[in-house]
Amino acid sequence: MQYQTFGARVARTTKRALKIAVTAVVILAIAFLCVAYWGVYDEGVRAGTVLRISKKGMIFKTYEGQLNVQTFGSFKGVNPIMEAFDFSVSASDESVIRELLAVSLSGERVNLHYISRYAAFPWRGDTKYFIVKVERVAQ
Repeated sequence: MQYQTFGARVARTTKRALKIAVTAVVILAIAFLCVAYWGVYDEGVRAGTVLRISKKGMIFKTYEGQLNVQTFGSFKGVNPIMEAFDFSVSASDESVIRELLAVSLSGERVNLHYISRYAAFPWRGDTKYFIVKVERVAQ
């Protein structure tokens, strides 16, 4: 009969516990990154005029834009205050990009339907807000 020493049993148990801990941390990290990358926590609409839409970046080329959301003061006769809404557009949404380019040149009022993700990744865009639909407002 072979008897294991106490030290050998402790080493084997420690090694097994360490493997389980590392596996759990890796699984949790992957789950966190998946939620941050694909998870959507907000959907909405912003109305205004598109100030700019541009393709930018040195390594990762992304489409970024800015919407002028005019808010009005609480006093009569006060000029509207410019509030900017920065957004990104997925490079695969070519129809949305074309529509944004057209309305930015015409200066017409639009409703931008967006989704908001948990985190911004450099290859996806500068912001957490991604435009999914452009709706022109009839004036």
